[in-house]
Amino acid sequence: MDSHLFITFLIAITLLTLTPGVDTMVTIRNSARGGWKDGFATSTGICCGLFLHATVSALGISVILLQSANAFHFLKLIGAGYLIWLGLSSLWSIVKGGSIFRLPDSGERAFRIERSLREGFLSNALNPKTALFYMAFLPQFIDPQGSALTQSLWLAAIHFIIAMLWQCTLALAVNGARNWLQSKAVSVGFNGVSGLVLIYLGARLALTED
Repeated sequence: MDSHLFITFLIAITLLTLTPGVDTMVTIRNSARGGWKDGFATSTGICCGLFLHATVSALGISVILLQSANAFHFLKLIGAGYLIWLGLSSLWSIVKGGSIFRLPDSGERAFRIERSLREGFLSNALNPKTALFYMAFLPQFIDPQGSALTQSLWLAAIHFIIAMLWQCTLALAVNGARNWLQSKAVSVGFNGVSGLVLIYLGARLALTED
């Protein structure tokens, strides 16, 4: 890949990363719940999902999804359902009276790495918008003379680094504000807003005609 093409890729993927979306929302939500460790683990899960999309794109499974409306619609509904479930979980915490900003009591584990990794990975892997972006975007930067899989994974690794830097910065920012955010009113407000936004994103994803 020549330098001009690489710079184009770098700018485009950076803008994509900085654009608020599902990944940003899940990172902020989980950082508020369990601190910067929760945010870091969630970001790691999210970014690992990028390699799945890169592999799918490189192996040509994208052709099947793009040609089969039913397959793509099914994938879209799974991703939408997962986002709605995350949103409902946030709203349910209001009903229970819990606060994701409350510092955990001794013996209480607000942060569980396997949960954070799983939530991050699934939110990205089940997001057909990311899948479609990789299907349409990565081939433009692949040299047909080389290995499509190797090149796709290398480009995904660059995206991984950029996304990790951005999302971990968000996690640190949210964690730094947790003391202020521990008030009941702010916590309920955040749970409500984040829950409604996630439900909205899921519903819009499910209802959007492709």
